Amino acid sequence: MDLHKTDREFIERFEHFAFDEVVNEENEQLDGKTRYMAILATLIGCGGVDAFKEALQKALEAGLDVAEIKEIIYQAADYLGYGRMLPFLNCANAYFEENNIEFPDDNRATTTLENRLEKGVEAQVEIFGEQMNEAYKKGHISRWLAANCFGDYYTRKGLDLAQREMITFCFLSAQGGCEPQLIAHAKGNMNMGNDKEFLNKVVSQCLPYIGYPRSLNAINCINKAAE
Repeated sequence: MDLHKTDREFIERFEHFAFDEVVNEENEQLDGKTRYMAILATLIGCGGVDAFKEALQKALEAGLDVAEIKEIIYQAADYLGYGRMLPFLNCANAYFEENNIEFPDDNRATTTLENRLEKGVEAQVEIFGEQMNEAYKKGHISRWLAANCFGDYYTRKGLDLAQREMITFCFLSAQGGCEPQLIAHAKGNMNMGNDKEFLNKVVSQCLPYIGYPRSLNAINCINKAAE
């Protein structure tokens, strides 16, 4: 459906806001690749499959490659669950096939089933600090978090830790109701060099896709993390 035909006045204002006003706001700009990395993660976080499909070509034009897009989707499994991640993986795979875009190889894992816990804890420590050395011992969920979320995904090639923390921030801010985790990951971002100013820019660029309430909540969490 072409919204320029069915909903001309709406799409005129939305596109002006999202693709002109927001993009060009002074002191709130991001480079194109980072911007679309955040937008794709945000659209996954809010369940926006149709908007995600619209954004895929723009993301590729901005410099994201297929492997990076797939890494964003894979990591969503831990923050949204397989049930909400799968439609986006199917959408991306279908889009790449329809447009004859070559799939990357699958050799991006850097851990094994034997060392994933150890390597996951190392990633947690690098992001959040030495206290994470013992965190996995608190219970089986904490152990799963270290081995599965960090050992299986954060350690993969394709995105660095700073980029992975940014997309996690986007997953959490977009789905809402995760403010304690959002504050923790805002702090993790800052530890990785994604400072308060950068995170505020991420929120600004993603606001058209998640609206004002969740964007304002995200800014509040950034401020709490910075304290």
